Amino acid sequence: MAPTNTPRERLSDNGANPPGAAVPLVAVLGNPNTGKSTLFNALTGSRQRTGNYPGVTVERREGTLTYGQTRMELVDLPGTYSLAPRSPDEMLTVQVLLGSGPASRAPDVILCVVDASNLTRNLFLVSQLLDLQRPLVVALNMTDVARRRGIEVDTTELSKLLGVPVIPIQANRKQGIESLKQALVQAVNCPPVVPHDPFTDQLKDRLTRLDQSCPDDCQLKRFVVTRVLFDTDGYMADRLQSIVGKPLLESARSEQQDLVAASGVTVGEAESRARYNWISAHREQFIRQVPQQRQHPFSHQLDRWLTHPLWGFLIAAAVLFLLFQIVFRAAEPASALIDALKGWLASGVDWLLAPGPLHSLLVNGVIEGVGGVLVFLPQILVLFLILGVLEDSGYLARASFLMDRLLSKIGLSGISLIPLLSSFACAIPGIMSTRVITNYRERLVTILIAPLMSCSARLPVYVLLIAAFVPPVKFFFRHEPSSFVIELPPYKLPQLGTIWRRMREGGWAFIRDAGTLIVAMTILVWAAAYFPRSEATVPADLKTGLASVAEQLERAESPELQAQLQERQAELEAELNGHYLRQSYLARSGRLLEPAVRPLGWDWRIGSAVLASFPAREVVVSTLGVIFGLGSDTDENSESLRTRLQEARWEGTDRPLFNLPMALGLLVFFALCAQCVSTLAVIKRETNSWRWPLVTFAYMTVLAYLGALLTYQLGSLLF
Repeated sequence: MAPTNTPRERLSDNGANPPGAAVPLVAVLGNPNTGKSTLFNALTGSRQRTGNYPGVTVERREGTLTYGQTRMELVDLPGTYSLAPRSPDEMLTVQVLLGSGPASRAPDVILCVVDASNLTRNLFLVSQLLDLQRPLVVALNMTDVARRRGIEVDTTELSKLLGVPVIPIQANRKQGIESLKQALVQAVNCPPVVPHDPFTDQLKDRLTRLDQSCPDDCQLKRFVVTRVLFDTDGYMADRLQSIVGKPLLESARSEQQDLVAASGVTVGEAESRARYNWISAHREQFIRQVPQQRQHPFSHQLDRWLTHPLWGFLIAAAVLFLLFQIVFRAAEPASALIDALKGWLASGVDWLLAPGPLHSLLVNGVIEGVGGVLVFLPQILVLFLILGVLEDSGYLARASFLMDRLLSKIGLSGISLIPLLSSFACAIPGIMSTRVITNYRERLVTILIAPLMSCSARLPVYVLLIAAFVPPVKFFFRHEPSSFVIELPPYKLPQLGTIWRRMREGGWAFIRDAGTLIVAMTILVWAAAYFPRSEATVPADLKTGLASVAEQLERAESPELQAQLQERQAELEAELNGHYLRQSYLARSGRLLEPAVRPLGWDWRIGSAVLASFPAREVVVSTLGVIFGLGSDTDENSESLRTRLQEARWEGTDRPLFNLPMALGLLVFFALCAQCVSTLAVIKRETNSWRWPLVTFAYMTVLAYLGALLTYQLGSLLF
């Protein structure tokens, strides 16, 4: 993974790309909340594509910029405050800049987006980028916010100091975009013209000694040496060991120890002090503070309410409650329309095809599978719309700050609350909304916890079992809060174009990546429940009854008699389907599983229903209806299904199959298990690995089994 300096083709005199030459690559990066995504969208327009870096879980956004006859490729890197990597996401940014790891090519130009209203902090990252000595353009964004705060930036002086172009822009209004494009085109093959050296003499001496230990063939030697010296978490050292060699790493550790002993501060603090001192020493050259007309801008007044310990918490709770309601309720009409469309398509298949394997495959496999994917799409689109508005407006950070006290004790930040709350409607949009969490570890923990939320798909199971077996007893839980600190971005109007792109990309990613797996699993479960289907195993009295009813129905003339016969025919067909299901591979799997689930109070029928619910939890109700001879049209409110379950017995005995301890254990199992292929498919999509969906399935299944076991066994002793 050696850092590379790829050959760069100069643009022709008229600015066009030379024939056969590689298109220049621009890496876009900056601190979070600097408008980087808005600028990326303004530069690339609709010419974007989204994916993942190979072998890692970080999303990759790429686009094409055109200026006159010149075309350039842009890659949007994860937001970062510095190039001192402390997480895989931050390490990926450094690897892309070096042209190593998942990135096979180093950028020809670096575009750093900075916030003009918070320039001192943003220039820290610029100072690190200058160490690369590669073509760099600084986009000075949010100049309007800076002016409102009485800050004037002299871009000419700042450009002289940095030795690179500094272009003032206002990305949300697309102001300065053409000038920025021109600067990017001109920057190809133009590294900084001013040597950048923000370090003290002591640090310079240490870097010089390390430079001598670095192999001569190491590209970008000065940058690599600097990062190895100030790398306190080992990310750089681990990935550069094969390139820079052990002598340099050993020398770096020795220099770090001496630096800490001599200065009394950590190596990270030493770098921060040096760079910020350099920025402060030159600040008056390019920043002028103008007296503000108002001492308390509207945003400060608004923050007094929105970040207040009491009122802010109540407002945040109300906003998050509305978020849950909107995601759950606003998507209902569209989801109902998709369900109606499923029914209409199934009726069309009924009209075109006679009952048989192909008919069942299309209705219960393909249509049900595709419909099971699309029914989640409205919730996902609504969720991305709301999250986009909250994030772009600046309120999401404030709500996260206040809600963090609910989550910090389990190692999460407040921003995790939105994905977890959304998972009460459905874990799928909840998991997809973890994209707003910038820290990879917190995002992963949130993804693993989100399926534990009691999503709406479990409600039919709860309604059926509680109504049939559980007396009216209430329980409640309480939680304790905590707190944390977060940078609050400025308030601004959401960019509808950016939000629409997020909705479109998120929805399409779900259909493309998770949807294909969901459809495939639905068809597999259908096949397991349908085959083998042998008429030779059907009881003779059932065959005779069906034939007799069919003959009577042909001769019946009165509507009343026809209705009675049709009802009887439906009952017999439901009994026939139940017979076929009991002979299916799914039922055989349930019988094989029975010894493992007997300690939970289940027999093979319950085990088969649980297996059938893998595509979607609510399927367990209709599967129980088929197994117990009532057909798949039964739902959680069906009195006949409740009665049939109450009357069910263990095969060959008079012992009731269902009782209160068993029902409570089954409720616990469905509350904790990961019996939802849709959720696992989305986890795979969001983590770009099969490892984490397998971990989720394993830990939740074990947790659900143990919970159901304890509930049933202890309940059997008490009742």
